[in-house]
Amino acid sequence: QVQLLESGGGLVQAGGSLRLSCAASGRTFSRYTMGWFRQAPGKEREFVAAIRWSGSRTYYADSVKGRFTISRDNAKNTVYLQMNSLKPEDTAVYYCAADPSDGELVAGNSDSWGQGTQVTVSS
Repeated sequence: QVQLLESGGGLVQAGGSLRLSCAASGRTFSRYTMGWFRQAPGKEREFVAAIRWSGSRTYYADSVKGRFTISRDNAKNTVYLQMNSLKPEDTAVYYCAADPSDGELVAGNSDSWGQGTQVTVSS
């Protein structure tokens, strides 16, 4: 497992941007697929984006394609989620996740999760 700490959440107007960061601890960070999930009030947690350890493959939910970009810096043990053109429906707690497997992470079966950061988009 790796320990994960998210930051960068906040309140933004619709159409605005935010960048989330997730700092990881653990020597094997560079071998983990990293991803972001979100959970809105009264809804189930849903997949947002993921990036393979090498950065060679990324995955996005249809709802965020073209607006969100996931990236990582293995030297800094950090993964980022750049969120542009934010909409009120993007309001949620955003969680960082890590797993050695792309498939397990995208399916929500990661063995490592952060505590979450709140993103609120006002209309």
